[in-house]
Amino acid sequence: MAMARTVCSVVLFCAVSLLPLVAVADDSEFQIEGCVYCDTCRFGFETDASEYIPGATVKIECKDRVTLRSEEVAKAVTDKGGRYRVTVKGDRQDQQCLAKLVDSPMSGCQEQDPGRSSATVILTRSNGAASNRHFANAMGFLRSQPLPGCAALRKRYLADGDFKSI
Repeated sequence: MAMARTVCSVVLFCAVSLLPLVAVADDSEFQIEGCVYCDTCRFGFETDASEYIPGATVKIECKDRVTLRSEEVAKAVTDKGGRYRVTVKGDRQDQQCLAKLVDSPMSGCQEQDPGRSSATVILTRSNGAASNRHFANAMGFLRSQPLPGCAALRKRYLADGDFKSI
């Protein structure tokens, strides 16, 4: 009888101890912020010539690591400065979450840069992060034809002596 009482006490203690964790996981809310740009020179990164895209659509997608099932958890549209902010509800624990480009309204800049079309975002409190505000890396579309003057800009970005290979 004493053994059953002890086991019940331990089980009850564990259940009560886990309640705050479950409550935090269900009520977690994350602010994801980032920006979307047009790579006007097709360099594969932001430059002084990059233009930020208002009205671009971005989605947040999470994939379960066990079932590999993907789920869109939020969508956002960039403001006039090419920035987006989206709220995602719920702690995603060990899911792999990405901000992904959906589309660009900018004429001549609608091809997604394969190396900059998504950005990892962390949507859990289980990793020690103190803030619910997270920043995603900038994502970009490629302009169909580079702007005039991109060759000169490339020389500025290359190390001394590297411009001979252009």
